[in-house]
Amino acid sequence: MAQYDVDVIVIGGGPGGYPAAIKAAQLGGKVVCIDFDKAGGTCLNWGCIPTKTIIGSVAALDQAKHAADFGLTLGEVGYDFGKVMARKDKVVTTLVGGVEFLLKKNKVRFIGGKGKLLDAHTVEVTAHDGTVEKITTASIILATGSVPAALPIPGLDQGGADSDVFIDNREARKRRGEGKLGGTAVWTSNEAVSATELPKRLAVMGSGAVGTEFAYAYRGLGAEVTLIELMPTILPTIDPEISGELHKLLTKSGIKVMTSTKVVAVDVAGRKLKYISEKDGDGELEFDKLLVAVGRAPYTNGLGLENAGIAMDRRKIISDSFLRTNVPNIYAIGDAAGGGLAHVATREGEVAAENAMGHNVEMDRRAIPACVYTEPEIAVTGLTEKEAREQGYDVKVGKFTFKALGKAMAINENVGLVKIVTDAKYGEILGAHIVGPHATDLIHEVCVSIKLESTIEELMHTIHGHPTLSEAVMEAAQDVKGESVHK
Repeated sequence: MAQYDVDVIVIGGGPGGYPAAIKAAQLGGKVVCIDFDKAGGTCLNWGCIPTKTIIGSVAALDQAKHAADFGLTLGEVGYDFGKVMARKDKVVTTLVGGVEFLLKKNKVRFIGGKGKLLDAHTVEVTAHDGTVEKITTASIILATGSVPAALPIPGLDQGGADSDVFIDNREARKRRGEGKLGGTAVWTSNEAVSATELPKRLAVMGSGAVGTEFAYAYRGLGAEVTLIELMPTILPTIDPEISGELHKLLTKSGIKVMTSTKVVAVDVAGRKLKYISEKDGDGELEFDKLLVAVGRAPYTNGLGLENAGIAMDRRKIISDSFLRTNVPNIYAIGDAAGGGLAHVATREGEVAAENAMGHNVEMDRRAIPACVYTEPEIAVTGLTEKEAREQGYDVKVGKFTFKALGKAMAINENVGLVKIVTDAKYGEILGAHIVGPHATDLIHEVCVSIKLESTIEELMHTIHGHPTLSEAVMEAAQDVKGESVHK
């Protein structure tokens, strides 16, 4: 590596990129990390963290409204939208500073700017101040993430940096600084976490994690929310028994949920959309803001990938289970390689960094958790019951509801259930699906069980503290064998 300026260049400083840079540095590498926006990427600055911080305020507001259920007396409960957003900004700023500190602590040189490959070992960096620098490197890790993509729907098919929406993070930050971001009729998640006032009528297009979370948050703050989903169920990739529970609760909260509904045109100026619905009939819907929560594309524009001969699948960079591209010293991780979850990108970044520094590590995808931060939360890992049956397993399922759990009653959060899917022949744990309080924390017990190839007997016989929410996991495991004591 001595013939190069550095050992590793990481292009992208998000949840995949900055851990990759730190890991490579911990392994003794001289490392440069480049990001077009700020350290932390979309997740920290525009996605996961600001969204969950807003949701945290909404959850606290909801709990305050139900203080009487705990025997408590409060005065009139309300909120200040500006202060909710200011709290979000403070959390983001603190965490961005933390990432910058970690990079500096590990002697990673961070450059705010645009990285472009000139060849397989040379990156041209154009910093935010316009200065240009060429850096040679032994290995490159591409972690450039994704951006909202224009959709082939009249009114939403404009796309590109010159449009009002579907812009990259750097442009979004510029417009937010000018006070212009979020003023348009159509929002992406960037605008939704940057709003300066609450829209009266919010239409949300897409009921994946992003759509349902924003629907929950904005309804909790008082907006009239309509959630529109093309598929027959919300959260279409989630076990329908689990997503069905959330559907009922979202509806109960006042959200109008329209499934099997296709948006066919958007009149941006008139602030209305046309839809075709199998269940609700065809019609029009008026809105103040339309949040487009579907369609993100890998951010690979202008990276110079063709200069290094990197193989692509349309806009996605192709990489293998070691995160290598077809060019041996170049790796691709996260959304740029077709991913979609921040925590997966983090692990991919660590694996890529280890391999770039001479190790031989393969990415293990057996027990990946997926989380939805509504109230109640949803968390899943592994196969659904339907997927397991389609793959030929002799399936046995165990379930346990939170309403029978002492701790859930004590904290007044007793809605939902735990569902565990197993193979009857060997007792192999195939998947787990949770809707209920702190589901996003509880799921990891099953992730570890799958990772260690534990059997259902080992999980059901593990002593769980009492009273805890995790007892629901134990009881669901016991129910696989018909041995749940409290069911």
